[in-house]
Amino acid sequence: MIVFIILGVVLLVFSFTLNTTSNSFSKYSVALKAVGVLLIFLGVVSAVFKQIDAGKVGVKSLYGSVQSDILESGLSLINPLMDVTEFDIQTQNYTMSAVHSEGAQQGDDAIRVLSNDGLEVVIDLTVLFRISPESAPKIFKEIGVNYSDKIVRPVTRTRIRDNAVYYDAVALYSTKRNEFQQRIFKTIEADFKARGLVLEQLLIRNINLPASVKASIESKINAEQDAQKMTFVLQKEKQEAERKRVEAQGIADYQRIISTGLSDKQLQYEQIKAQKELAASSNTKIIFMNGRGSAPIILSDK
Repeated sequence: MIVFIILGVVLLVFSFTLNTTSNSFSKYSVALKAVGVLLIFLGVVSAVFKQIDAGKVGVKSLYGSVQSDILESGLSLINPLMDVTEFDIQTQNYTMSAVHSEGAQQGDDAIRVLSNDGLEVVIDLTVLFRISPESAPKIFKEIGVNYSDKIVRPVTRTRIRDNAVYYDAVALYSTKRNEFQQRIFKTIEADFKARGLVLEQLLIRNINLPASVKASIESKINAEQDAQKMTFVLQKEKQEAERKRVEAQGIADYQRIISTGLSDKQLQYEQIKAQKELAASSNTKIIFMNGRGSAPIILSDK
């Protein structure tokens, strides 16, 4: 916009210079004046109207003095002498990771802390935050546009180190991980709020323990899994032994009932019934009777 105004003024001055001379270019002075006026008009219009993109707000400043009101997204009419700095109010993320290509800064940017038991724990973390729109002028005046490196990064790293000392390494890695995440969220949220930032979420992506501690944890887990497996095997064997005992008891009871409950008369009666059923069959049969006074009997339907 300033470029248009300056260029338009230059063309106007040049066109008036051509009017005072009697060379062949003087006939272009009118056209140059029209172009100069048009450029000045475009420059003034572009300076008066300011477009703010969606998801952003504009902070106005006049000769270093920051205005308290902000420009919402859309087209706004402003003082052409005002400078407007845009701030993104959408959700932003800042990642600190040991993986070189994942973090906001190149290289190993993970957070190294000392736990309650004196071990070094490496934490990968992602911070989700946004700028409070009404706080944008305050941020611009007190912090500037580089708020991620001036506030988000140092506050997060400091608060994590301050709170990690309340937990031992194994607890951070396993049982107390969620509690630790909630604790640092509350402290960082308060610091961000005081600076005009809104903390939306804190994501602990990974917690790395020293190799010796990892080996101890894995050995303990393996031992617990083996113990659980042995308990299952023992329970299964006990159930199988109980099944066999019940089965044997049933067989013994059956044999006892048979041996004590059947008389010779009843056995003879059952034998006669079986012979009658065989005799009713259409096929010839030879029956070998093995008993006192018994002999083979040939039965036929003829």
